[in-house]
Amino acid sequence: MKKTAWVTGASSGIGAAIALALAEKGYNIAVGCHSEGSIERGGGDVARQCQALGVEAQCFVGKVEDFDVCGGMVSEIVARFGGIDLLVNNAGVTRDGLIARMSEQNFDEVIDVNLKGAFCAIRHVSPLMMKKRSGKIINIASIVGVTGNAGQSNYAASKGGLIALTKSVARELGGRGITCNAIAPGFIETKMTAPVSEKAIEATINATALGRVGKPEEIAHAAVFLAENDFITGQVLVVDGGLSI
Repeated sequence: MKKTAWVTGASSGIGAAIALALAEKGYNIAVGCHSEGSIERGGGDVARQCQALGVEAQCFVGKVEDFDVCGGMVSEIVARFGGIDLLVNNAGVTRDGLIARMSEQNFDEVIDVNLKGAFCAIRHVSPLMMKKRSGKIINIASIVGVTGNAGQSNYAASKGGLIALTKSVARELGGRGITCNAIAPGFIETKMTAPVSEKAIEATINATALGRVGKPEEIAHAAVFLAENDFITGQVLVVDGGLSI
C-alpha cells in the first residue's frame, strides 16, 4: 500500500514542487488548496501531474488556520487514502511592511496562516500517526525565522515560531516513532517572491554565497531527504545558497 503525503499550500511554488517530488517517490498526494480558486490557479494541474507519475492524487480545499475546517480536511483525506503518513506544512502568506506602520490585520493574518495553520494540521494529524507509531512532519519555515528581516517582522515571527513548534513537536512525538523537522529556505523564485523589486533581488544575490536565487525543486529535494530519513528529528535544514553564512 502506497504511503500518503498531505502537502498544504501545494497549488504552486514550493508546495507544488514538493508534491511532485513525493509523487515521484511513490506517495499518494493530498494537494492542499486554500480555496476553490487555488485549484483553478494550479492545484488541479498539480494533482493531474502527480497522477501522471502513477500515484493517486486529489485536491482538498480549506483554510488550514480554521481549526474545524482543518479537521474536516484530515477526515476527508483519511477517507480517500486510508491515512496520512507524511504532513508537509507549506501553506503561507506574506504581508510585508515596516513595524511602525504594520496593521494588526496584516500581523494576525500572517501568524494565523503560517503558524496557527501548521499547529492545526499537526494537531489533527498527530493522533493518526501516534496510533500507528510512525509518521513524518516537515514544516517549511524560512531563513528569516532564524535571522529576522527588516520589513517582515510578522513573517519572521511566524517562521521563528514554526521552528520552535518543530522542536517541541519533535520532543513530544519522538517516542511514538514520529519525526518532525523544518526546512528554512532562502530566497526562492516563486509567485510569492515575484513582487520583490529587482534591486532587492540583486542585493540578495550579492549576499548569497552561490550568487543566485533558489528554485522550488531544490527545496523539494530537501523535503524528500527528510521524508526518507528515520533518524533526523527536531532539526532545521537551511537551504539558502549560503545567504545566512
